[in-house]
Amino acid sequence: MEASVATRAGLEASFAEHRRELTGFCYRMLASPFDAEDAVQEVFVRAWRGAGGFEGRASLRSWLYRIATNVCLDMLAGRNRRARPIDLGPAGEPLIENLRTLPEVTWVEPIPDPADVAGAHERVRLAFISALQRLPARQRAALILCEVLHWRAAEAAELLETSVASINSALQRARATLADEPDSGPRGPVDEALLARYVAAFEAYDIDALTAVIHEDATQSMPPYDLWLSGRDDVLAWFFGPGAGCAGSRLLPAGRANGSPAFGQYKPSPQGVHEPWALAVVELSAGAVVELTFFLDTARLFPLFGLPDRLPAE
Repeated sequence: MEASVATRAGLEASFAEHRRELTGFCYRMLASPFDAEDAVQEVFVRAWRGAGGFEGRASLRSWLYRIATNVCLDMLAGRNRRARPIDLGPAGEPLIENLRTLPEVTWVEPIPDPADVAGAHERVRLAFISALQRLPARQRAALILCEVLHWRAAEAAELLETSVASINSALQRARATLADEPDSGPRGPVDEALLARYVAAFEAYDIDALTAVIHEDATQSMPPYDLWLSGRDDVLAWFFGPGAGCAGSRLLPAGRANGSPAFGQYKPSPQGVHEPWALAVVELSAGAVVELTFFLDTARLFPLFGLPDRLPAE
């Protein structure tokens, strides 16, 4: 395959073979599926321009990852890190006046079907993606290469043009930074019965049924607002207080976002149709809903998740 890289058809075929995993790498580096797609396009452009100089001394995969890493480092230069509301301060009270947008903050964005992007065994949960953004960019790259993609330290050192000792030091610092983060590994199969109970309870806007499925320590956030809520009581106080306009909503399954079930939430409108309101990501653990994230940027996220722009009246 290396010998064919210098031809456009050969490069395109080779690149297509690695595109999925490169997208997963760039997403973990950049915390945005849209930025990751832009990065992967730039990787192809740079690979095509440099194909004549590729002599096969390294594997094609390593060469593409080197380009991808440099693209991501360029994109991250001088940029504020992406975050989730929970990263920015303590939980707030469930009051409408606590809703604020922060123009200086760029939010972590969800990605659909991570199993189709970079492998079901790899860590993609929102908490982990957000935690990665706390690391300096080169530390982040080292951690993703070695602990998510399972590269050897020597391979990562060659790619990042540094020493094995430097990679090991970067990994040690990265692990220390992330030591207090929640476990972001796989949680096993989704409890489909529990998920169905949550969907039914939400669509019925039944406080008793919601109380039964939401964990007492659950959290909720609604990017781009910085407000996040801690505890079932506050989550339900929001649902049946400032968020009461969500009564009558419909939830349309949207596959998985960052390894968790995702739904398009559509609110009823005076015109008799249901209009987009949020991409709802539902995290389950220990037999309950433990985290609800409602991403309100439906104009960008609904097309990404293949969701329609409205639902007709039933």
